[in-house]
Amino acid sequence: MTEFVTDRQIYERVLLEAVPEAREFVWIATADIKDLHVHQGSRMVPFLAALSGLIDQGVAVRLLHAKEPGPMFRRDFDRFPNLIDGLERILCPRVHFKSVVVDGGFAYTGSGNLTGAGMGAKSEGKRNFEAGIITRDPCLVEQIMAQFDTVWMGERCGGCRRKEYCADFKELMRL
Repeated sequence: MTEFVTDRQIYERVLLEAVPEAREFVWIATADIKDLHVHQGSRMVPFLAALSGLIDQGVAVRLLHAKEPGPMFRRDFDRFPNLIDGLERILCPRVHFKSVVVDGGFAYTGSGNLTGAGMGAKSEGKRNFEAGIITRDPCLVEQIMAQFDTVWMGERCGGCRRKEYCADFKELMRL
């Protein structure tokens, strides 16, 4: 099953349906990251609260992003101490792809950054015009995972000409 999704559908199908169902892992890649909020029951909570809950359940969460998040994200991050050791993060200034993989059986790839406007969480008139696909097709999920994993494992670092902006690369070189 592969389906084209836009705007609010991205929010509903990815962030409200697929991510909360994770049992093993969630991988998220985004260029931009902000203090995104999602519905949890009748309340809106930081998406970081949802990720924190998954980590408490033993779900491995990886976040690959291109730049440091803003102060509101940082404030919410600090509210969930288990994110410090439980959320694996790599900052890579070359990342521009956006994807979410859940348990190796579901994937989203598209234009939406991990922001309220990008993922369709904002109200009509305040969200971006985004598009992508969601899929459970094993071949497509595997390809989306391979792209993520190639960057995550540092296989693209050797030829990168932006290493001076990459704190994670500098840390790796010290080891």
